[in-house]
Amino acid sequence: MPVPASTVLGLRLETARAAARLSRRQLAERSGVSASMIHKVGTAERKPSGQVLEALARVLHTTPEYLLGGPVRTDSGVHHAIPGLQRVIAAYDLPEDGQVRTLPKLAAAVDLAVEDRLQSRYTRLAEQTPALLAELFRAVDQARGREHEQAAYLLALALRSADSVAYKYGYRDLSARLVELMRWAASLASDPALTAAAAYVRMETFFAADQLGPGLRSLRAAIDQLPAPSSEPLAAAGAALHMRAAVTAGRLRLPNEARAHLREAELLAHRVRERVYDGTAVGPDSLEIHRLSVAVELGDPADLRAAVDAADRWSPPHEMPAERRSHYYIDLGRAQVQLGRPHHAAEALLVARQIAPQHVREHGQVRTELATMVRLTRGRDDQVLALARWAKAV
Repeated sequence: MPVPASTVLGLRLETARAAARLSRRQLAERSGVSASMIHKVGTAERKPSGQVLEALARVLHTTPEYLLGGPVRTDSGVHHAIPGLQRVIAAYDLPEDGQVRTLPKLAAAVDLAVEDRLQSRYTRLAEQTPALLAELFRAVDQARGREHEQAAYLLALALRSADSVAYKYGYRDLSARLVELMRWAASLASDPALTAAAAYVRMETFFAADQLGPGLRSLRAAIDQLPAPSSEPLAAAGAALHMRAAVTAGRLRLPNEARAHLREAELLAHRVRERVYDGTAVGPDSLEIHRLSVAVELGDPADLRAAVDAADRWSPPHEMPAERRSHYYIDLGRAQVQLGRPHHAAEALLVARQIAPQHVREHGQVRTELATMVRLTRGRDDQVLALARWAKAV
């Protein structure tokens, strides 16, 4: 469920106050706002006036917009490249004249884009994807027969890479458009495993809109429509859908369904080699990462302790994509926060940052996690505070 605006305001006020290491009394003295009002705003009992917000924000070295729950944006060069991406997809069905390389050369370029996504190199990906997409739109427009399907397959993978940038950097409308174009390209490619990959990615749209119920239904439908896992790509596609469905069911607090999807994912994941299939890392190691994710979403203390204990015995292999490895440590940090261990959570996030700094800095759950850690430590843990400021969680 969406968090009420008054609750967001209260949480952000308390986070900023903790980061400034001010008591409510000290904040009241410096801002001229009564301690009673600060308490009521922090506990979501009162909605402050604009004058009160201005006074509090000034003392806390932040802005009223931040306190009210406005979007947090880093200074990444990605934002400068987004307009180029928007222009290209606006005219996807009316491609301009230009070069079209051979399919093998286009495939090599798409492989590089996919690798940039998997290794969280988002700035380069944002800068280079518009030109690649423009060329692929031309290729799909011009090709016929089997070459048309191959061009559409490459286009779907490139669109997925572009979507990763749009989604992670908060361009949710653009992300939704890219997902729909990926689904369209997958339908042209006539590849059921790629269609399943598009359904996997579509879940981002449901996450962004806080429509988890419809999203879970869409994953169930995609699982039902997938052919029998008679090949490695189909088995991997099924495993990926079940893993994402398990996480979604966990977030909905449906433990029986979450664990049922994990069991199905396990059966399929152990039939394939750990590698990237149609843009998604799938295999036994990816399954272990999703076990932790499900435990975090369900929030059961016993499961969380078991997952944290398991992390002492297992870690993602170095050869796995950086994005997936860093996500494991993000979730490990979330588990530690839920167990009331902010210092351990900070250690996990530092590992995640070392693996994939861009991914960690732009991850919405990381900001929420760090804000909670700042409040738990009352701003007195310098390591936590430094991480929170780096990620613009405060």
